[in-house]
Amino acid sequence: MFSRIVSSALFAGAAAGLLIALLQYVFVQPVLLHAELYESGTLIHFGADPVSTVQNVAGFDPLRDLLSLLFTMLTYCGYAFILVALMGVAEERGAIITPRNGMIWGLMGFVAAHLAPAFSLPPEVPGVAAADVLLRQYWWFATVALAAISMWLIAFHFTMVGIGAAILLLLLPHIVGAPQPAEFTGPVPTEIGALFAARALTVGLVAWTLLGAFCAYFWTKEGEAA
Repeated sequence: MFSRIVSSALFAGAAAGLLIALLQYVFVQPVLLHAELYESGTLIHFGADPVSTVQNVAGFDPLRDLLSLLFTMLTYCGYAFILVALMGVAEERGAIITPRNGMIWGLMGFVAAHLAPAFSLPPEVPGVAAADVLLRQYWWFATVALAAISMWLIAFHFTMVGIGAAILLLLLPHIVGAPQPAEFTGPVPTEIGALFAARALTVGLVAWTLLGAFCAYFWTKEGEAA
């Protein structure tokens, strides 16, 4: 079982991470680099002589791009370990794992790890006002954990009590409230921040959908080979 989990997670995470790194390079990184130009003062959008356009913000930094690729693949390998392990538990309880319903698993992972925390703490570009990073990390981890439990309740305890508990757990972190900065300031235009959040969440949705499908595919393949 352990070797099956390891091999499935590594293959699925590497495949999904590679594809997502390419999507991030094309759609997310240019927005991030554009925001960094405002953060550094290279571009401004307030003042007597505003400068808010740049010919090429995508850039090409081989070392940075390689590290980003490796980090993305490692990150999704970590996510894959969690997803495959849960698939193994579910299969032992009688669930049937296929690449098609693996996409649903991925969607539930997206809700837990991306959408739920983003409801009150959306993805942020460099240079925007933000609360203390440690407080945000505590809130983020708590929100993801509660959202993951909620998704499990919805999937495997679909009763009135289970659904009610899932809704309560999903809402609880947002009722408590995410850490917020004392004041909202920053050199980056809000339009760039909004674009970054939208693209980061969209790429996250694609990433988790692919990851769920890959995890289910390699899990079933490894099971057939065993």
